[in-house]
Amino acid sequence: MAVCDSTKAAHVEESEPVRSDANIAGPTAEPVPGPRSENGDAPGGAVDLGRAAPSPTGDLPAGRAAQQAVAALHRNGGSLPRPDRTRIMIVANQKGGVGKTTTTVNLAASLALHGARVLVIDLDPQGNASTALGIDHHAEVPSIYDVLVEGKPLADVVQPVTDVEGLFCAPATIDLAGAEIELVSLVARESRLRRALDAYEQPLDYVFIDCPPSLGLLTVNALVAGAEVVIPIQCEYYALEGLGQLLRNVELVRGHLNPDLHVSTILLTMYDGRTRLASQVAEEVRSHFGHEVLRTNIPRSVRISEAPSYGQTVLTYDPSSSGALSYLEAAREIALRGSGAQQSTHATVEGPQ
Repeated sequence: MAVCDSTKAAHVEESEPVRSDANIAGPTAEPVPGPRSENGDAPGGAVDLGRAAPSPTGDLPAGRAAQQAVAALHRNGGSLPRPDRTRIMIVANQKGGVGKTTTTVNLAASLALHGARVLVIDLDPQGNASTALGIDHHAEVPSIYDVLVEGKPLADVVQPVTDVEGLFCAPATIDLAGAEIELVSLVARESRLRRALDAYEQPLDYVFIDCPPSLGLLTVNALVAGAEVVIPIQCEYYALEGLGQLLRNVELVRGHLNPDLHVSTILLTMYDGRTRLASQVAEEVRSHFGHEVLRTNIPRSVRISEAPSYGQTVLTYDPSSSGALSYLEAAREIALRGSGAQQSTHATVEGPQ
């Protein structure tokens, strides 16, 4: 699977101005409400959230500015529908550095700020999703490892996220690094996470599972536990490498372990509207995957990169930034699509090789 040869020679077009709606795909796409720039300056007619935005160190109480940002979006576009049943979304891509964890925590926070009850399951031994949500995950903390290997109830390890009401996290600890080996000898090793979720009694609208950058037993547990696969794709040359293997694994799991599994969402991340390369990669992804690709692209953003170092998502760190507004809009797309907006994954799996 390769991007066209002209992509290799792509370079930054310094003479081309950055489009004010560069994080939205397509010439006819509606702009995301609110400011585009990182400093909170709103273009004419957009919602001005600059006064509500906290500084990177958080002058306002955590979460208040984010709530104000969402309230402004509600006034312009209405509130989001709640799903009829829990939507379990697996965020996966075997290529590292494409924004899996960033996408997981920010989509989850966006939906929680819209009023949904959302659980993030950190299935990556590095525990980056736990860090970004401000959840303690040192070795002694009850974690998803205890659920998968020891059979502990999921409710015993779930912690609330302080900054965002309605958002919860099942953290990962370093113990999870050995879970791949320990799961091999266990009964029903592929479905232990699904059984834990089935036994979880608290009401949830969404579950987001942050997978490691590999296709081992942890990722298989995630694919068996949920129905919808979310694939973040970086807008760079090597973005599509290895994607064919992930899609084949989705097909295998669907055929043998989870007939409901399908690729529901593809999200373009790290989009830089100044470069021809980003546009070419986005065009190629859309030509192959069509409806599954969200209209909203996630731009390159300093605020998105900085937020985890403060134990926050970009929604609470700087809710008026272009990154925060883009994730809010992407979450809106996902919610409006709903669990019924499914597409055949056969065409997707038969896509670029």
